[in-house]
Amino acid sequence: MSQSYREIAVNGLWKNNPGLVQLLGLCPLLGTSNSTVNALGLGLATALVLTCSNAAVSLIRGVTQSAVRLPAFVMIIAALTTCIELLMQAFTYELYQILGIFIPLITTNCIILGRADAFAARHGVARSAFDGLMMGAGFGLVLVTLGAIRELLGSGTLLANMHLLFGPIAEGWRIEVFGSDYKGFLLAILPPGAFLVLGLLIAAKNILDERAEARAQALAPAPEAVPSRRVRVTGVIE
Repeated sequence: MSQSYREIAVNGLWKNNPGLVQLLGLCPLLGTSNSTVNALGLGLATALVLTCSNAAVSLIRGVTQSAVRLPAFVMIIAALTTCIELLMQAFTYELYQILGIFIPLITTNCIILGRADAFAARHGVARSAFDGLMMGAGFGLVLVTLGAIRELLGSGTLLANMHLLFGPIAEGWRIEVFGSDYKGFLLAILPPGAFLVLGLLIAAKNILDERAEARAQALAPAPEAVPSRRVRVTGVIE
């Protein structure tokens, strides 16, 4: 039975979030999330590749033999990743240089190949594209949240260097949260800080899920008691 669009959205953004539940794509998630602009740039690129690859895989699912299915999926993802890479080189070259190897590594991101095989190969184009969009949005939200927290703790700023992604219009978006005298918390922008912050985010999600489940159980109506019946047995039992 096909999932509804609401179920697809809830799964991608919360229940089956790639970064907090499936724990897929941790290499780019932890490696590029030291600032908001880096996280947002990679998140948008990943979501775009994921949406387009899901739609393309769904289109060819009926004519692709099982023996060449995975190689065909990888070729589609690699072609789309190359297009994104060329676009970033043309319009956001400095950000592309900062992200470095993580842009071409979108091809091997297990989130994209996993959704192509688990969902897009079994559903229509519209639902597959929407699933890719929601999974990409869920991954991007975790990525941006992680980047914002690490940038805030490590540098005391938010939205710094956003002009690398949005151009001169974003020159004044930088926010000095703790003032210019803030010395910074170095651990937050180092790789160990990424693990610590991600662990806290996962713990926070688990706590919210447990509270929501407990609240749902408390509001659920109590099961009706089944009346007991007395049965009289007569005769001889051998």
